[in-house]
Amino acid sequence: MTDVTIASFNVKNLIGPDREYYEFQSYTPEEYVWKLDWMADQLLTLDADVICFQEIFEKDALHAVIDEASIRAHALNDASIPDRSKRYHRKAIFRKLAVTPYDDATLAFAPNAADTGEAGKRRPGVAILSRLGFQGTPEIIQDLEEPLTIPFTPLRGMAGAQDAGHYVLRRLSRPVIKARIPMGGQTVTVFNCHLKSKLGEYITPPGADYAPEEDLTHYDPIGRAMGALRSTVRRMAEAWVLRREVVREIEAGHPVMVLGDFNDGEHAVSSEIITGEAPFKNYSWMLRHDAKDRSDRYSDEENRQITEDVERVRLHSAEKMFVRKSLRDMVYTAAFGGVYESIDQIFMSRHFHPDNPDRAGEMTYFSVFNDHLTDGSHPEAPYNKLASDHGQIMAHLRMQET
Repeated sequence: MTDVTIASFNVKNLIGPDREYYEFQSYTPEEYVWKLDWMADQLLTLDADVICFQEIFEKDALHAVIDEASIRAHALNDASIPDRSKRYHRKAIFRKLAVTPYDDATLAFAPNAADTGEAGKRRPGVAILSRLGFQGTPEIIQDLEEPLTIPFTPLRGMAGAQDAGHYVLRRLSRPVIKARIPMGGQTVTVFNCHLKSKLGEYITPPGADYAPEEDLTHYDPIGRAMGALRSTVRRMAEAWVLRREVVREIEAGHPVMVLGDFNDGEHAVSSEIITGEAPFKNYSWMLRHDAKDRSDRYSDEENRQITEDVERVRLHSAEKMFVRKSLRDMVYTAAFGGVYESIDQIFMSRHFHPDNPDRAGEMTYFSVFNDHLTDGSHPEAPYNKLASDHGQIMAHLRMQET
């Protein structure tokens, strides 16, 4: 058995000092040092073998955080762990106090293909830090080789209507990293994603400085609803692209984990697209797809086959498996506009499900680090710009040896 920890961390706009990432938004040198200090402490607290980061604007800034975390890990171990001259230095209590630096960890960074580097109009990427290394070179998924075309079928009764329209997706709003990571004799395919935000997408007319819907002094509820629609459709399309990649990996026999900021809760449409549908309780009750009369139902054998086909490619929420195991309450991982919700997720294929006798590993614990959550709606939180409006989540795994 090998113990492995894997975490997701939306850092909230990591970039160097005096570099404008969004319009009129940047860090002073003092603010940058504060953010670096806070993030290094968070990495020290996580002490995770694998960390999936979101909202990384610059790789160098993340390297600086990792280096600082390693320096602090060495200092903490020097202070906490007796040296070899002490006969009790191998005691379990001291092993528990030890943290592992990231000196030998490998970092994979995926810059955003839409990031031109222009001040005030930057676009964030994602990264994976692995103490376990990578098997092969991690893959970046953002620009689609073949555009995703989503056709809509005409509704019945639309006389002469042959085309109900379609939606085309050519690029994900942010990259997805796909990495194969060795974990205790197994190789797990890990996806790190950051789906399209809930912020509305508005179109700026030619020659204008901003979209009309962005002018809140002339509030346009219909236009803003259309912006929310565009954002939601894009997020769901991105979820489908990720789902396609997940199914390919599971079909190839690989254990899969998907981590990141989904910008939706577990039961939102985009998350359900990624995880796959839950099986119907009993398909023997269901009218067949080719039914000729009301008694044409799926057989018991077909019920078992369909259930297995659905379950085989389904992903399971680490949070929900932990709630089931520990009888803990639900968690929240994000704060925005005074609303707390859980939009950061860890999903696992059934290779990690406790009911699967052939599992590759099992989750033993699920940690949530959200005591820092703040946003601009709380006057008692002066550092909301510098900390993160996301909590970190971490799954503790015990992997089977092959």
